Amino acid sequence: MKHPARHRATLIGFTAVLLWALLALFTVGSAPVPPLQLNAMCFAIGGALGVGWLLARGGAARLRAVPPRVYLFGTAGLFGYHALYFAALRLAPPAEAGLIAYLWPLLIVLFSGLLPGERLGAGHLMGALAGFAGAALIVGGGAGFDSTALPGYALAFACALTWSGYSVISRRLGAIPTESVVVFCLATAALSVPLHLGFEETVWPVSALGWAAVAGLGLGPVGLAFYVWDHGVKRGDIQLLGVASYAAPLLSTLVLVLTGFAEPTWRLGVAALLITGGAALAARASFRAADQAP
Repeated sequence: MKHPARHRATLIGFTAVLLWALLALFTVGSAPVPPLQLNAMCFAIGGALGVGWLLARGGAARLRAVPPRVYLFGTAGLFGYHALYFAALRLAPPAEAGLIAYLWPLLIVLFSGLLPGERLGAGHLMGALAGFAGAALIVGGGAGFDSTALPGYALAFACALTWSGYSVISRRLGAIPTESVVVFCLATAALSVPLHLGFEETVWPVSALGWAAVAGLGLGPVGLAFYVWDHGVKRGDIQLLGVASYAAPLLSTLVLVLTGFAEPTWRLGVAALLITGGAALAARASFRAADQAP
């Protein structure tokens, strides 16, 4: 097998996609913990996981070489995305809000096309139309449409904008060591505590399953996923991982349906296919443009 280390790194990175497919399930299971408190709890766990990893491999020295602006930027990205995501899933149906939040792969492709030396083509625009049609199908609802879910949908879209903007801008920051993710997690937890105390009432999980969901978030989608994803995109096949990430909305929706937290309606299925397909179509246009570049 050629490049076994690269293939192994790609597989490691793909485990992040599988973990992110559980993000909505664990978020729903952690209710009634409020969003900022959940942010603090989960990122404290994820950060502690990273500290253990740093101590085991002796990589803490690399943290001194990271500029402060990178720490500020990374913390803002992680804090903003997850605070908005947790709030969205508290205020709107989890499957639908999760799908809108998963517009971020499509938005990354679109925003990347606005960078110097890049351009948007017909495939990008068709992908955008498909993805936004899926979101419109969710927001437009049907006979049972509940307007009280609109704030949750708006937060989910803000969540997609936050992560896509963070991802595109981070390309301009240069190489950042994976060890810095530990600081991002711990700083996000620390920032969430005073904001939670100032704006929320402290509510702890009410059952063992609720505590397990919080622990699952911190260890998986809000912990290990960031470390393995960073390893994968830096040492594996980043294009393959990018395409694989478009499966996350489908997997997340499937998990919610199988566990009974979402109804398997045709509207939900079509929206999931439109959002996932739109991102894949836009990505395909980017790959084709890259192949045709001189």
